[in-house]
Amino acid sequence: TIATWVRRHSWLSSVAAFGILFAGADAVQQRFMRPPRPARHGLRAALLGLTFHGNFNYVWLRGLERAIPGSAARAVVVKVLADQTVAGPITISAFFTGMSLLEGKPDIYKDLRQKFWPTYKTGVVYWSAMQTINFTLVPPYARSVFVGVCAFLWTCYLCYVRQHSSGTDREQQQHEVWEHKEQHEEPGGPGQ
Repeated sequence: TIATWVRRHSWLSSVAAFGILFAGADAVQQRFMRPPRPARHGLRAALLGLTFHGNFNYVWLRGLERAIPGSAARAVVVKVLADQTVAGPITISAFFTGMSLLEGKPDIYKDLRQKFWPTYKTGVVYWSAMQTINFTLVPPYARSVFVGVCAFLWTCYLCYVRQHSSGTDREQQQHEVWEHKEQHEEPGGPGQ
């Protein structure tokens, strides 16, 4: 059965799930993009899921279960708080900087600086609910795969956030347009 295979190969299940689901999430999000991006963007998302997110979540969730065992209410609350204060910032940072690095952007921290806090706040709501379910109902050997499945929706959201300008970007673009207009206006022209 699938459950037996996941139990025997929990690390491989985690890494494979994240790679496949990150690529799938990017493909779903891209379906709504105009104009669509090249397919290599999905490959970058898959690479990030395979190399970082699958491994991180596998190690993180096993360590968290060892440190705070069980599914009693108190243990679940402590695990969710730990997950949101430690793993949340790490995984969001890894996504934004990792994708920027794989795309060869000159400033790999730009998206992180502009989009971290709004993304983190949304993540606290989403992941607190998902991890409460995870730590309460899912057996420890399958938790990383469960997180991978939840990460599908989350990664659709992250890909969307990365591809859309933040308010800071729009303000900067408007500022640049005004500067350009002012530099090219004739003295005594419009606005004077």
